[in-house]
Parts: sequence; C-alpha cells; structure tokens
Amino acid sequence: MPEKTSALSGFYKLTSEERLRIVKDFADLTDEEISIMNSGLGLEQADRMIENVIGMVSLPLGVATNFLIDGKDYLIPMALEEPSVVAAASNIAKMARAKGGFVTSCDEPIMIGQIQIVDVTNPGMIEQNILDRKQEILELANRQDSMLVGLGGGAKEIETRVLETGEGTMVIVHLLVDTRDAMGANAVNTMAEAITPIITECCAGNGRVLMRIISNLATHRLSRAHAVFGKEMLGGENIVDDIVKAYAFACSDPYRCATYNKGVMNGIDAVVLATGNDFRAVEAGAHAYAAMSGYKPIVSWKKNVDGDLDGEIELPMAVGIIGGATSSNPIARTALKIIGVATARELAGVISAVGLAQNLGALRALVTEGIQRGHMSLHARNIAILAGADGDLIDRVAAIMVKEGMVRPARAKEILEELRAQAQE
Repeated sequence: MPEKTSALSGFYKLTSEERLRIVKDFADLTDEEISIMNSGLGLEQADRMIENVIGMVSLPLGVATNFLIDGKDYLIPMALEEPSVVAAASNIAKMARAKGGFVTSCDEPIMIGQIQIVDVTNPGMIEQNILDRKQEILELANRQDSMLVGLGGGAKEIETRVLETGEGTMVIVHLLVDTRDAMGANAVNTMAEAITPIITECCAGNGRVLMRIISNLATHRLSRAHAVFGKEMLGGENIVDDIVKAYAFACSDPYRCATYNKGVMNGIDAVVLATGNDFRAVEAGAHAYAAMSGYKPIVSWKKNVDGDLDGEIELPMAVGIIGGATSSNPIARTALKIIGVATARELAGVISAVGLAQNLGALRALVTEGIQRGHMSLHARNIAILAGADGDLIDRVAAIMVKEGMVRPARAKEILEELRAQAQE
C-alpha cells in the first residue's frame, strides 16, 4: 500500500466530489461519515446543543493540504467563510516541506480555575492558610472527577495572587488542573466550585469567596510551532527582508499588530471551529497572551544565517478531542478523524502550525502583490454568483472582473448579460 501523503498537487482543480473521495481514502472515512459531511448537522442534534434552536448557519468546510508536521502528513479541515485562507495555508505548507515541514512542542494540558476572594483584610494570612491546606484542597478537587484522575489528570497545584483593585484588596486562588484530552472547562469549573468551603474556612472571616471560573488565558498550556522557509521558495532574499520588516511594523504598532494577529487566527479559528472546539476561548487566550507585556505579535520572524526565513508561533491552545461539541457534533468527530490526531496536545500542535502558515501567507501577499489580488480573485466568484451566474459562467465572469480590477455586483451583471447575449448570437 502506498504511503499516505498530504502533498496533493492540483487538489484545488478537482471537483468537490473528487476531493472528498481523496479525503475519504486518506482518513479511511466510512460512507456514513461521508454522508454526514454532505448533509450537515441535523435540526434534532442542534436542538440538544443549545437553546431555542430554529435552524443552522452553515460554513464551508475546506481541507488544507501539504502539511508535514513533526514528520507526519496531515490533511486539515478548516471551517470559515473567508476566501483565500485555505489556499494560502496549503501553499505555505508546501513551501515548508522543502525544509522539513513544521516542528511543534506543546505543554501539558494544564488549565487554570480561578477563585476570587473579595473584602480581604489580611491577605497574607489567607494565602498562608491556603498553602497549609493545599493537599486537602487538591484531594477534594480530585474527588469530583475520578475518571480524569485515573487517566493521569486532575488537580495538580494551587497558586495564590494578591491584587490591589479599585474595589479593594483581593486574593486570587489558581487551581491548576491537568485536563488530559479535553478542553476542560466543565471539569475545572466543577472543581473550583467544590473547593469553596475549604477556601472560605481559610479566609477565617478576613475575606469572602465570590467568583469561581476557568481562565481562558491558559499560560500553562502553551503550544509552539516552528518552520524554515527557503528564500528561493518565497521569491528571493529581498522578500525575506521585507517580511521581517513587516513583522517589525507589527511589533511596534498595535494598530498593525491587531490585524497581523487576526491573520494568524484566520487559520487557527477555522481548524478550532471545524473540530468542534471553543474558538472564542482560543481567540480570547491568544489575544490576552499577546497583550501580557504590551500587545505583540504571536508569530515572530527572522532571517537566518543562510538568508532563509525562520518563523515561530507561541500561544495558549486549550483544545480537546473529547467532550463538548467535539463529541456531540458528528461533523466535528469526522473532522478530527481526517486530521488523525491521538491526543489534544497533538491537535494543539497541528493548529499552531496552521496559524504560522496562515500568517506567512498573508505577509507574503502584503509585501509582494498586495492582499487584494489573491483575495479578490476568489471573492469575484461570489460576486458572479450573486449577479446570477451559474455553471462555467461563474468563472468567466469572475476572470473578467479580476482582469479589469473591478469586482463589483453591478459590473458582474453587465458582464453576465454580455456573455449571455454573445451565446445567443
């Protein structure tokens, strides 16, 4: 049997049915899983997931190709509505293969549960009391989830912080929980609430427990990806220099950095969403991490001694492969099967690699042809459809608009009428 590869030349030229057959063979999907990918989430299933369901909002589900991560080939499902994102990620991943692909490293899946103590009059005493009863607190937390503990996870440590706020002194307790292959919000929140009686006793009348909730700034659960891109692949050493300058711009200007990091999240959110994970939590954690010492880029670039481009991403990555929508949504389960990850840490590494690739795709376009050329080439097809084009007329109308540099609904209608009139002559 030939070795499976994600290096699929001309994949974008195939029909959606042909692409789906390739993905089916790559991921060993069943006919039922293929049917789910085509039919989408059912109304009955959706009604179990959230309240007051009346329907669904669908997003296109594409597959990024060419990804070689830690020596393994991946096809990566991405759910989003923005043109050019999947194509850019696939193109950059192809470039990365020439230098060995992406290399990742991910921390243990430690999440933080926060317990807020307010009206504090003796913070030092409260901290000491909590430290003295640390083992008791951890044992009580772990009694809430024996299955997680049995898998090697569970509450591992207690930390305390004293905050001076506009509402007075507060003591913040951090319960560190290893959530294994789950994102972990439910487990962490349950444990944080369960230990409240002991924390209240530790206050000894010198404070009051208020909120107990997970933090999405998962600084103990960082994920990193690194790759080198040959200068020839990028278009020359001058392109490498310009990309480094573009990175320097983002480092120095928060107005640019916000869009720079948004470009990273274009790729990350799309995979997080496709796999049924909480993209809002990942997004919040990424931007909060970027802002911890002044808002900075979450991807860094430099030119190495060979003149090639060296890139690295680091950010919190709280994702899971069990629990929540990753289990209840059949499309998410199928997406996870396509990626073929065995652990949440592996998924975190894959997602980080996509974020790194996506950022380079945007930067390379910005410092060369500009972001609009590739984006509008794909957007033009949507405008053509909006104007009423179908079949091969979609691509013909789109091509003319792009050539003219006028991708507008009114122009699309004019071109469509002209082409139809020519066909009737």
